[in-house]
Amino acid sequence: MKRLAVTAVLGTVWVLLIAARLYDLQVVRYGHYTNKAERQQQRVVTLDPPRGTIYDAQGRELAVSIQVDSAYAVPPEIDDPAAAAHAVAGAVPGLDARKLARQLASDREFVWVARKLDPPVAEKVRRLDLKGIYFLPESKRYYPMGELAAQVLGYVGTDNHGLGGLELVYDGEVAGKPGRRTVLRDARRGTVVSPYLSFAEPEPGHDLHLTLDAAVQHIVERELAEAVEKRGAKRGSAIFLDPDTGGVLAMATYPAFDPNDFGSYPPSRWRNGAIMDVYEPGSTFKLVTAAAALESGVVHAEDEFDCEMGGITLLGIRIRDHKAFGRLTFAQVIAKSSNVGVIKAALLVGNERFYGTIRGFGFGRLTGIDLPGESAGILHPLESWGPLAKAYIAFGQGVSVTPLQLAAAAAAVADDGELLRPHVVAAVSRGEALVPKYHERPVVGRPISPATARELKVLLEGVVTDGTGRAAAVAGYRVAGKTGTAQIPVRGGYLRNGFLPSFVGFAPADRPALVGVVAIAEPQGFEYYGGQVAAPVFGAIARQVLLYRGVHPERERPVMWPGQVELAKLPAAAAPAALAFDDTDDVTTGADDRALPAGPDPVLWRGPAPPAGAPAAAAEAGKAVGDRSTAEGGHSHAPL
Repeated sequence: MKRLAVTAVLGTVWVLLIAARLYDLQVVRYGHYTNKAERQQQRVVTLDPPRGTIYDAQGRELAVSIQVDSAYAVPPEIDDPAAAAHAVAGAVPGLDARKLARQLASDREFVWVARKLDPPVAEKVRRLDLKGIYFLPESKRYYPMGELAAQVLGYVGTDNHGLGGLELVYDGEVAGKPGRRTVLRDARRGTVVSPYLSFAEPEPGHDLHLTLDAAVQHIVERELAEAVEKRGAKRGSAIFLDPDTGGVLAMATYPAFDPNDFGSYPPSRWRNGAIMDVYEPGSTFKLVTAAAALESGVVHAEDEFDCEMGGITLLGIRIRDHKAFGRLTFAQVIAKSSNVGVIKAALLVGNERFYGTIRGFGFGRLTGIDLPGESAGILHPLESWGPLAKAYIAFGQGVSVTPLQLAAAAAAVADDGELLRPHVVAAVSRGEALVPKYHERPVVGRPISPATARELKVLLEGVVTDGTGRAAAVAGYRVAGKTGTAQIPVRGGYLRNGFLPSFVGFAPADRPALVGVVAIAEPQGFEYYGGQVAAPVFGAIARQVLLYRGVHPERERPVMWPGQVELAKLPAAAAPAALAFDDTDDVTTGADDRALPAGPDPVLWRGPAPPAGAPAAAAEAGKAVGDRSTAEGGHSHAPL
C-alpha cells in the first residue's frame, strides 16, 4: 500500500507539472507562440495597385496598367539553390544567377525572384516547374505607344512609384493604394494563397486627362527626328502650345527613349530638354526686345534706324551684324534681324522698363508647368547689368531661356498680350467626377497691351513674308515668327563652330491656333542658321497640325478665272533698282555688297521726336556711334 501511495503521489505531481506546463504554453504564453507560428507559416505580401490611366486630349491611352506575374521563392523548399538560380536566370533576361543563388540558399521564408515579368518570360519560368518557385499577380505600367511623349509621361520603377515626368509629379493621384495578401505554408511545406486569410484588394489610382494630343505629338516627333538626323545635330527640342488655353499640344526631345524599358537607355535620354535645357536664344529674343520698344511708345514700326553698314561700336567694343544694312524701318529691322537696329531700339527704352518687360514675359523664373525639373533660365538682376548688358540682351546674348519659356512668351503675343501658365494635365478623374485642373484660363500676367501685341504680330509676320523666316511659310496660312542662330557658350567665350538654330512662331497670324518653338543643337554642315534649319521644321509641323485641328487655309482669289483669255503684253521697261539689300534670310551670302550713296552722318534713330525724359543711354550710344570707333573688342558675334 505504501508503494502504491508513493506512486500515486508521484503520478499526481507529474500530472500537475504537465498541466502547469500546458497552462503556461496554452494560456500564459499563448500569444507569444501564436505569433511565432504565424511568422513561420504566413507572410504578408504587399500588392501594387493599378496606376491610373493617362489619356491624351482625344481619349487615347498613353499609359496603362496591366496585370502580370511576379515570381517568388520559398528557399527552404529548394533542394539545389545554385541549379534553380541558373535555370531561372536562363529564362529571365538580365537576372544575376549568382546573386539569386545566394538568396535561395538563405533561411528566409520569402524571396522575390523576378517581379513584373512580361507574359512570355513568365511562361518560360512556369515551364521550368521548379520546386519552391511560385507566382503572384501584380500590376505593371505599360506605355502602348512606346517612345511617344516619353519625356513628358515619365516612367515607373519596380516599386510602382513614378520616377519621372507626369508619373512623378502626379504620383499621389495616379499611384492608388497598395493591397495585401497573406501567403500560407502548409504542413508539407507547400505554399498556398487562401481567400480566407487576411486580404485587401489594391485600390486603383486616378486617371489623368492631358492637353497633349498623340497625333500632334507624333507629327512633331517625326519632323524633329528627321531634321536632327538630316543635319547631323546632337539633339533637338520642340514644343507646341494652344495659345487660347496654355495647354501643351506636343513636347518632344530627340533622341528619346522607350519608357517600357527605360533602364536600357542612358539617363541623358530621359531628360526633357524642352523645359530643362537652357540656351542663349539669339535673335528669337528680338521678339521680346521689339515688344518692350513698342510698348514703351518711343519706337514705332515705321521709325528708321541707321544700321551702320554692318556693325556698331559701343564703349570700344565692336558688335557686328550678320549683313551690311543701311537705313531700315523698325519693321525691317525685325524682318531682316539686324543686331545693330535692335540694339539702337533697346537703348531708347529705359532699363527698368526693358527689364520689367523681360520679367513680365516670364523669363528668369519658372513657368509653373506641371512637369518636374523645369529650369528658370538665367536673367541677371538689373542691378548687376554691366554697361553693355542691355545691348547684348537686346539680340539674345547674356540671357538664357528654355524652349518652353520662349513658347509661352510667343503665346502671350499671339493671345493679345496675356501670359498664360502652360500645363499638360487638363483634368483628373476622381471616381465618377472629372475635375479640371483650371476652372478659368490660367492667366499669370499681361506684359504688353493688346495694341502692342497686334502691332508686334504684323512685324513678326513680316519676318516670314519678307525676312529671315521665309522657310517657315505655309501655303494658305499667315505665319508669324522669328528666327535665331545662337552661339553655344563655353567657359571663356563661345564655341567657334557650335550653333543652336531655332525658330519661334505662331499661325495663323491673324487668328492664332498654334504656337511653337523648334531648336536644334549643333547641326553639321554649311547650313546652320535658324532660317535654314529650324524654320522649315516649324513650317512642316504647322501645316500638318493646322489641317489636323480643323483650321482651314485661306484661299486667294485666282489671277485668272477658268476660261478667261488674256492677251499677251510686251514687258514694261525695267524700273531702276532700289537701293536696298538682299533680305532673303539671315545668311551672309556675299552676293550683294552695294553701299548706300554718301550722305550725312549716320543717326541713331529717325522718326517722331522722342518724348521728354527719353533715356540718357540713347544719347550716350549716339555719341559712341558718332565717334565711329574702329576699335574691336574680344566679342565677335555670329549672325543671329
